[in-house]
Amino acid sequence: MLILVINSGSSSLKFQLIDSEKKQMLAKGLCERIGIEEPFFDYENGGCSIHEPRQMDTHKDAVHILLETLIDPECGVIRSLDEIAAVGHRVVHGGPHFSQPALVSEESKEA
Repeated sequence: MLILVINSGSSSLKFQLIDSEKKQMLAKGLCERIGIEEPFFDYENGGCSIHEPRQMDTHKDAVHILLETLIDPECGVIRSLDEIAAVGHRVVHGGPHFSQPALVSEESKEA
């Protein structure tokens, strides 16, 4: 199962694509300085490495760049985004309600 793990900050987006069955990281990257001067994109997958300035005005732009790179014929590691079974996002502080991983549900959103 392929899992896209995201850690989004105020002006950055770190990510890894992990094959949970093989316990292997397939790709990782960083969108840095989102919405501010001199944004750049870092990506590597073991066979391809990218470090280049990329315009990213919003986090939505950053997500688009990372997804397009994952399926890129030259540098991507998957053929289709449909291969990603789940997406996880790191939450730094879950408050008094969460002390371990949790699925996003109506109840967790209300907490």
